[in-house]
Amino acid sequence: MSPAPLAVDGPAAPPRANGELLFSAPWESRAFGMAVTLHDTGAFGWATFQAALIARIAAWEAAPAGSWSYYEHWLGALEDVLAGDGTVTTTELDARSATLAARPAGHDHRDDETGHGHGHGH
Repeated sequence: MSPAPLAVDGPAAPPRANGELLFSAPWESRAFGMAVTLHDTGAFGWATFQAALIARIAAWEAAPAGSWSYYEHWLGALEDVLAGDGTVTTTELDARSATLAARPAGHDHRDDETGHGHGHGH
């Protein structure tokens, strides 16, 4: 099996603080987990994902657009790998992204009227 993502060094290395992975928003840890889980189940080789991530980062560095976000590049690389091998189509990715983007901010973490959230131990 390929090296695990936590062992990655160099331009594709995940952000860390004191050796711990650093996520600034819940979606970042979810994107990280999706890639690791898909790799662990054999959906793609780690070298393939790492190359896609390095390519995304290099393209941004060559022509920076917007502010830097490691996990936006991570998610884009995951999309590139899954679309590249036919697991999903770019049309499916675009449609799902649009659906998720249309949800209100905090959708996943808002309590309902009973005070019970979405399975977060309430």
